[in-house]
Amino acid sequence: MPYEKRRNIARESLLMQSLPDEHVEQLIAKSTWHKHERGETLFLHGETARSIHIVIDGWVKLFRVAPNGGETVVSVFTKGESFGEAVAFRNKKYPVSAEAVTDCHLLQIPTSALLETMRKDPEVSISILASTFTHLHSLVDQLEQLKAQTGAQRLAEFLLEISDSDENSCVVTLPYDKVLIAGRLGMKPESLSRAFAKLRTFGVKVNRYDAAIENIERLREFAMSDPADSWNR
Repeated sequence: MPYEKRRNIARESLLMQSLPDEHVEQLIAKSTWHKHERGETLFLHGETARSIHIVIDGWVKLFRVAPNGGETVVSVFTKGESFGEAVAFRNKKYPVSAEAVTDCHLLQIPTSALLETMRKDPEVSISILASTFTHLHSLVDQLEQLKAQTGAQRLAEFLLEISDSDENSCVVTLPYDKVLIAGRLGMKPESLSRAFAKLRTFGVKVNRYDAAIENIERLREFAMSDPADSWNR
């Protein structure tokens, strides 16, 4: 991926989008770009957090492994999303492990670099705090979706969120394991399959790795419609 495109994705991430350009350039200059292959471990539960990560491309999952060996997916992140802030700022140990679900690119920002910038310019601290509140509100929105939208509507909104096309149609790359999408949307895998089947009516065709959206505006209208209407379709 060209440097300029990677930089723009990092620049538009929730973590950096409200920072002045001069600080963004300084932070990127002190950060490192990493490419990870599918299945590669980024960090392990119990390791000390010294960096914040921004996903530039691909998918990353955070998970815990129970004593009996069972795995619980805590969260899934994709392009433009960041993770690790809370523990990194406090120099704490990671409460989860992270793994590349697909081949992916990440920007790794040393916590020391961000803290140094915050000390030099208090306005940066306000911006970081604002981004934290925005992230919290997004979690509240997700909870609201679980109660106010059907599974197919949540899936439609999810596809629209990760689509970056300016056209009225596009192809969205999906993570290799659809179970991760189901977990992110608060659904069981079989419910996800039914939701994908429902979206065929709205011009969404899915194969193993991606979803082709025939008409973005039509899909958006469905995602925002009254759930009572969608249940009757």
